[in-house]
Amino acid sequence: MMAVLQHWATQIAVRADRADITSPKDLDGKVYGGFGAAYEEPKMRAVIQDAGGTGTFRTEVLGTAAYEALYAGQVDFTEPFVAWEGIEAELRGQPLKTFSYTDYGFPDAYNVLLIGNSPWLESHPDIAARFVQAAQRGYQLAADDPDRAAQLLMDANPGAFTEPELVTRSQHMLAERFLRDENGRVGTQTPEKWAGYSGWVFDSGALTGPDGAPLTQRPDFATWFSNDYITPAA
Repeated sequence: MMAVLQHWATQIAVRADRADITSPKDLDGKVYGGFGAAYEEPKMRAVIQDAGGTGTFRTEVLGTAAYEALYAGQVDFTEPFVAWEGIEAELRGQPLKTFSYTDYGFPDAYNVLLIGNSPWLESHPDIAARFVQAAQRGYQLAADDPDRAAQLLMDANPGAFTEPELVTRSQHMLAERFLRDENGRVGTQTPEKWAGYSGWVFDSGALTGPDGAPLTQRPDFATWFSNDYITPAA
């Protein structure tokens, strides 16, 4: 229905003081603090191999505790959102060193998407379009005026954010690097970007059907998204 973030906003991260890790290839034999998604290990392995490593590492599924485990040195690397945990780590005096997947040949992807149930969308196209376009206007405001967007977020959630600087810096990074497409628009999707990452997921065997088995027929990724609900380009 709508791409919220146009690019990967997560990256491989290690503690900044790890002088022994200067590239993903140095993660061979290390411990990954993960979140339990099927695509995580294949993605990490691919990036490490693209950087010249073997892609051999051990995974500990920790969920959001992975960040604290990284700070404490209990795992060697994890996968934070650079516009949140990356900034948060810096504010805590525990900065991270990060590696972008695409710097090593891994395909780019829409890191956050607004999605909908297909039968419901078919039955309620007008409601869906109004909702998506309202969301699009909100993210457009966030892209155009990050200071105001950050303040609106904090005002709407009193007491939820104890570090206003984190919210403001996060919103500025999102506005500068992630919210707009190559033409400066918010919300758009393309079949080429879908086919890049999703094609890799299919090729890796991590894309499964309702029975849990890997898909054997490559999907038509152009059918996986629609730009019909967002505001048409002027």
